[in-house]
Amino acid sequence: MKKVIDLISKEVADAFEAAGYESRLGRVTLSNRPDLCEYQCNGAMAGAKEYHKAPFMIADEVAEKLQGNEMFESVESVKPGFLNIKVSRDFVRQYIVKMMHEKKLGVEQPGHAPEFIIDYGGPNVAKPLHVGHLRSAVIGESLKRILRYTGHKVTGDIHMGDWGLQMGLIITELHHQHPELPYFDENHTGPYPKEAPFTISELEKIYPEASGKSKEDEAYKAEAMEATKQLQNGNRGYRALWHHILDVSVTDLKKNYKNLNVDFDLWRGESDVHEVIPGMVEYMKQHGYAHESQGALVVDVAEETDAKEIPPCMILKSDGASLYNTTDLATIQQRMDEFHPDGLVYVVDKRQELYFTQVFRCARKTKLVLPETELHFVGFGTMNGKDGKPFKTRQGGVPRLENLIAEIDEQMYGRIKEGNPEITEEEARKTAHQVALSAIKYGDLSNQPSKDYVFDIEKFTSFEGDTGPYILYTIVRIKSILAKYEQEGKSAKQALLNAPGSDTEKSLMLQLTKFADSVESASRELMPNRICAYIYELSNDFNSFYHETKILTEPDQDKKEGYIALLYITLKVLETGIDLLGFTAPDRM
Repeated sequence: MKKVIDLISKEVADAFEAAGYESRLGRVTLSNRPDLCEYQCNGAMAGAKEYHKAPFMIADEVAEKLQGNEMFESVESVKPGFLNIKVSRDFVRQYIVKMMHEKKLGVEQPGHAPEFIIDYGGPNVAKPLHVGHLRSAVIGESLKRILRYTGHKVTGDIHMGDWGLQMGLIITELHHQHPELPYFDENHTGPYPKEAPFTISELEKIYPEASGKSKEDEAYKAEAMEATKQLQNGNRGYRALWHHILDVSVTDLKKNYKNLNVDFDLWRGESDVHEVIPGMVEYMKQHGYAHESQGALVVDVAEETDAKEIPPCMILKSDGASLYNTTDLATIQQRMDEFHPDGLVYVVDKRQELYFTQVFRCARKTKLVLPETELHFVGFGTMNGKDGKPFKTRQGGVPRLENLIAEIDEQMYGRIKEGNPEITEEEARKTAHQVALSAIKYGDLSNQPSKDYVFDIEKFTSFEGDTGPYILYTIVRIKSILAKYEQEGKSAKQALLNAPGSDTEKSLMLQLTKFADSVESASRELMPNRICAYIYELSNDFNSFYHETKILTEPDQDKKEGYIALLYITLKVLETGIDLLGFTAPDRM
């Protein structure tokens, strides 16, 4: 479906051509003076020098050609040579009616569905999720939904850290604490227990204890490194323990991500490419891509145009051990072999930009990806407290994610119970969680991903201003009006839309026409904040219309039906918008 601005530009371009000028001068933009007009064209200013003519004379001629055009309410030539444009009210109505009948509300769909894999989440097993995991999960989930909505086939992969030294540390500490376990008995030949010898709570204590010891005790660290090596070489008991660690950790991770309304299509980790690495390394050696440097195996990725030094990408350390680079490159190879994607998107802390520059260049140089494969690094900034430093608890520690969500849930629950004493406990808890998620996710996503932002709970949970709860409150207000209308025995879905009568009604309808633009921009630039900005403006326009319009008490039934149709469409667009951001709205608050 063509955008409103493209349709207007076509008419204005034709008018320029009809007046004897180049049609390219007819490009239209949104007005930078909405108090004067809705759209503007500055083509006459650009054409003045070329045609040796005063710009207002060109604008006058073009405006004359557009008189009587049913698309426009008015086209005015304003000195020194601007065209101020207002579209006709019936044109806006017709456009929205067509938009409602279009697939995906007019968002352009590609003829071929490009396939993308999004790498987001990235937690380490055996560790609790903390606030540092929030941005990757929230941004990645939203991008997955946005890309799918714009016609992409998308696979989301959590890419867990499940294969490095941390596994050896856990195994070593378990060995010290419980040497009697069969996993450490070299003579054990039977099956191992089906139940893990630890709970998630116990497991989460074991890792930091082991990590602390390894920093102080070289012998302990050497033991952990040996355990890591034996695990990766197939030690039977260690592999069984490792499976227990994974089972317990992944069960807990799934619970926590579900609570955040985030899900993944693939639950893979670094361990999934362990068997891929030897062949990949050999391939890089045989084809002359990799060479030895100070005992390590590296691939040079520097380019002549680099403004700063880009170090070689290390494939193996001098002791032959693999690194994150190795597993990330092997994962790229595996993804290309299995899915043949058109693009890979990594949602990672922006401080890893140099690292991903090395990995992406290495993947291209070694032909692990095709020349046309898109490789995107969506680097996100830090989530800070009001003091401008990384967000921490009052005690100074990094908050666990589930505790942070629970704290905001409880805060919203108190407000909802206070405002609706008659609400049931179950509904109050469910609503509180929906509002809390809107506060957390919108608070994050309304910022450009690469920007640091201040996590301000008081601001994010406010029902006023540019916040998630404000968007939800707007949706709930619309739901309430539509529910009352349907109690009269009428259908909101079947209500017919009228041409806008008031300026606020027209502003709301014009805002609705911009939905596809915002979604396509968010998809193209991988920036969910484009949708946040859009639904905030749409909510503002709706509330302006609501406050000056009698809707349910309107005596003219045709007018009333038109208002209801407009509310129904606005609700559909807002609910689609928040779904793309990864949260939902309750029926009441």
